[in-house]
Amino acid sequence: DVASQRDPRASHWSFQRPRRPPLPEVRDREWPVNPIDRFILARLELQAIAPSPAADRATLLRRVHLDLLGLPPAPEEVRAFLTDERPDAYQRLVDRLLASPAYGERWGRHWLDLARYADSNGYTRDFGRQIWKYRDWVIQAVNRDLPFDQFTIEQFAGDLLPQATLEQRIATGFHRNTLINEEGGTDPEQFRIEAVADRLETTGSVYLGLTLGCARCHPHKYDPISQREYYQLFAFLNQCDEPTIDAPDPWHIEQGWLEQRAEIRRQIAGLEAELAERQSEFDQQRLAWEGTITVEQRARLPGPVQAALDLAPQQRDEAQQLLVAEQFKQSAAGRAAFPQLERIAELRSREPQIPSTLVLAAAGQPRRTFVHRRGDFLDPGVEVQPAVPAVLHPLGSVGEGDGREATKDRRISDPSSVEESDPSPGRLELARWLVDPANPLTPRVIVNRHWQNFFGQGLVETENDFGLQGTPPTHPELLDWLATELLARNWSVKALHRLIVTSATYRQASLARPELRDVDPRNLLLARQNRLRLEAEVIRDLALGSSGLLTRTVGGPGVHPPQPAGVYQFTQDPKPWDTDTAADRYRRGMYTHFWRSAPYPALMVFDFPNSNVTCTRRVRSNTPLQSLTLANDLAFVECARALAQRLLAEQAGTDEQRLQWAFRCCLARSPSAAEVARLLQFVGSQRAAFGADHAAAAELAGQDLAPTTGSFQAVDPVELAAWVATARVLMNLDEFITRE
Repeated sequence: DVASQRDPRASHWSFQRPRRPPLPEVRDREWPVNPIDRFILARLELQAIAPSPAADRATLLRRVHLDLLGLPPAPEEVRAFLTDERPDAYQRLVDRLLASPAYGERWGRHWLDLARYADSNGYTRDFGRQIWKYRDWVIQAVNRDLPFDQFTIEQFAGDLLPQATLEQRIATGFHRNTLINEEGGTDPEQFRIEAVADRLETTGSVYLGLTLGCARCHPHKYDPISQREYYQLFAFLNQCDEPTIDAPDPWHIEQGWLEQRAEIRRQIAGLEAELAERQSEFDQQRLAWEGTITVEQRARLPGPVQAALDLAPQQRDEAQQLLVAEQFKQSAAGRAAFPQLERIAELRSREPQIPSTLVLAAAGQPRRTFVHRRGDFLDPGVEVQPAVPAVLHPLGSVGEGDGREATKDRRISDPSSVEESDPSPGRLELARWLVDPANPLTPRVIVNRHWQNFFGQGLVETENDFGLQGTPPTHPELLDWLATELLARNWSVKALHRLIVTSATYRQASLARPELRDVDPRNLLLARQNRLRLEAEVIRDLALGSSGLLTRTVGGPGVHPPQPAGVYQFTQDPKPWDTDTAADRYRRGMYTHFWRSAPYPALMVFDFPNSNVTCTRRVRSNTPLQSLTLANDLAFVECARALAQRLLAEQAGTDEQRLQWAFRCCLARSPSAAEVARLLQFVGSQRAAFGADHAAAAELAGQDLAPTTGSFQAVDPVELAAWVATARVLMNLDEFITRE
């Protein structure tokens, strides 16, 4: 083609459209369950390697629960599956898990890594933001298996679709997860440019598997992407405003909350008009009040107010002046000086609290886009129009329906060729281009990343770099078959997941095979499954689920489980953290409120991403802090206490019977005879130790569990402490935090 003639790098495999390969012939006709297995087995047979036998049923049950839901199977689920003799028992299990609301939480969290989701703005001030409605949209979209092409279009340009719904506008929060700098003295345009660059580079990593950011300052050194093309892509995302909108639930509307709020605000406006008549006196009283604010009082004020107070009154912009004035109106000094403020405060206390969220919208005023010489936005070069890289498929014109009916392609490679009457393409056209069936990258990148989540490593190991410096695929024909299969199945991610987890490849045992140590030390040929340390929030969910504490509520604002005292002493601005004491204390880890500058410690210990940039693959470390956290962090100690309570209250019988049940709760299997013997000895030693130290027993037993455990009966602290210690042992096992 023209691109490859112009640049030989364009002939790279990833820039060629996937072609559906025929299924390979294999000698072993019994092992393959579906087409995936034919590709894996053909490669193994070339090297005279046999695949591993299937994992035992208990291991497989726990594996697929953790992979699809991020939760452990309950003991009754273990019992039911192990006794289900129907030939399609496993397929029935998979279908049930795919239909679970927890599936959207598990796979929605994977997407939130890519979306760099957090509950604060970042940088050193790191003030809070409200964008959890976007997180909930992701969960709901995943659960209803919104086709991935439409999933993409709504997140890029839901506001630009015909008769856009509130949910489609909320979806554009994908590109509002960028950082916001609220420090005094910054140039707003500089950080707007940084946000646009982040959106472009996130798009490159998430969808194209290309390091587009390398072309921001100069032509890409390896891939056929010029600096001009970088800014042509930049132009698509440069036409955005960043509003905050109301995001009411249907019941808010049904109960008339919007009308109630409007009436209250009308009354407040009348009182504000009365205050305006005393403006000079108001300003004097406000200045006097500012002089009385102590350091401790300032630390409790909202972040943007603190930033405004850091500036002299004459240095504040209009928005900051309004923030300070509003804070004065809420103060005791303000209400004492102006009676209208006591009435306004009372009205505001009755104002319905309707959630808001951050979205994208078309820019009110068109912006021109220039190449930034050496990446410096203060040094503009030639002006550019929106266009896509020449090495990839043309920018097409797609039908107005759901975004999947491709019509006549329209190439915009030279801005001078665009007629005056032809409007420049925007976010909607970019989104449709990303999921155009002609795109050689997006289908491959997406299926590769899902494969990575099920096997620990993608078919292309460099999951965020499909360019010339990336690693070639280990199974190129399988990668292309999966990419074309995703398109053939109408971009259904659930169908892709069902295909993968029902394959014989996925169901293999993960036991190491010494005979393959030299032949395939990294298991790239997949002659077995891989053992994977679970992700940070899943480890918390596993402890909550095993203990019986887990609150299953889906969605809603972020929550505040217990964390060590003093974690905010190093931040520039103290962060509010009102530890939940009711059911929210035991919500899934993905709902934990996430401050970028001071993230929840137990998540970070287990390698949770910092959410400042897109995360296409989490790292997995192995440190002593992880073991110490599992054993001693209050959140995990509470789980051990709850499990011990359940053992004593619900499992009358011998110590061995209780151990059998505890193993099913924590590990989804029965213990071996050696494990039972060792733990019986441990329980006995703990009874003796706590019997000799009642204070230690009372401290560990901690009769201070939250109301969710109120149904449990009070028991002897010594007995309870012995079983709490035992539960801590089980929850600190490597097997507990590992997906076999």
